[in-house]
Amino acid sequence: MSAITENKQGLKVLITGSILQLFLGIIYVWSVFKNPVSAYYGWEASAVGLTASFMLCFFVIGILAGGKAQVKIGVKFTVLIGGLMVALGMLATAFIPAAGKAPVFLIHFFYGIIGGFGVGAAYNTIISTAQKWFPKNRGFATGISVCAFGLSTVIFAPLVTTLIGALEVKYTFLLLAGVFAAAVLLLFSFIKTPEQVANAAAPVLKGKQYTTLEMIKTPRFYLIALSLMFGTSVFFIINPDIKDLAVNRGLSSFATYLVMFVGIANALGRLGAPLMSDKIGRELADVIILAVTALGAFGLCFAEGGLLIVIIAFVAFCYGGYSGLYPVLTSENFGIKNIGSNYGAVMCGFMLSALLFPIIINKVDSQQLKFIILGVIAAVGAVLVVILKLINAKRVKENL
Repeated sequence: MSAITENKQGLKVLITGSILQLFLGIIYVWSVFKNPVSAYYGWEASAVGLTASFMLCFFVIGILAGGKAQVKIGVKFTVLIGGLMVALGMLATAFIPAAGKAPVFLIHFFYGIIGGFGVGAAYNTIISTAQKWFPKNRGFATGISVCAFGLSTVIFAPLVTTLIGALEVKYTFLLLAGVFAAAVLLLFSFIKTPEQVANAAAPVLKGKQYTTLEMIKTPRFYLIALSLMFGTSVFFIINPDIKDLAVNRGLSSFATYLVMFVGIANALGRLGAPLMSDKIGRELADVIILAVTALGAFGLCFAEGGLLIVIIAFVAFCYGGYSGLYPVLTSENFGIKNIGSNYGAVMCGFMLSALLFPIIINKVDSQQLKFIILGVIAAVGAVLVVILKLINAKRVKENL
């Protein structure tokens, strides 16, 4: 811990980046916006709901682009451009004509595509920069950064609800755009890499530093990306229906609070899983959260009341854990030098999970069978990471 506290410049970058992550997470408070936006602009709720899909897809594309941009133009300008894109998306959304006078694709484009892309570019850059400042404590640095991103929902969801009630939708978007732009302009210049990363990270940089092209030619890349894809599938299926699930399982009075409770568990997982991996190793930590996810899915077949709350909390914790753990797992396997681009490629597994599993699993009529399938999928993810661990153990032995 003393090595962390003595790294004063690194802590300054980490704290500044975490504040920006807190703001970046604003764009994911979409569930709060969905119904008011539908009513204000005169669009069908189902069409407005597609904004989240565009947002998620372009979030991953932004992560890929941000990984390249931070090498070309530097980390602080990548964060500046990404952050201002988010503010611009909100500002443009505010000026969409109301009462059904404009096509719904405008909200998809401004908030989902422009905003989602900007969030991804800045998010990835802040995480990879934090790792470079704390090469021996990457779990700690990554966990703090992504935890702040996850806490955004807990903090801003009630704030946005209050603003919409007081100012209506248009002026809420205007206010958020202004505040967000101000935060980015004030803080972006603090995001910088160490002047001598090679010296600071010498123990970590001894191994091969893979380019993204080299990485995708290795079996380890596919084991990591697929395990991420399988592990996140459970949360992607239950998250949109958490309130309905709670009501149907005897938790009507707690259903609204459960959404905020899930947000807190998610944020804690973003911090807890990478910290755990600093202590016990990346692969073992990943196997544990994948196994807990699988057990949680099986438990959802029958859980009611308090047990349901516990299981959903564990699943949310593990989902947050993937966000904190996989950037570190990527740099552990492929080096820290090109972590921005490499993590972007790994996140394609996340995007495929979000896009494919809701379509495939929701074709199953039986709720119990859905959860059984999801549990098996998560368990397969755990097996893939066990294989990864065996491959890495063999590589270490061969290099001795």
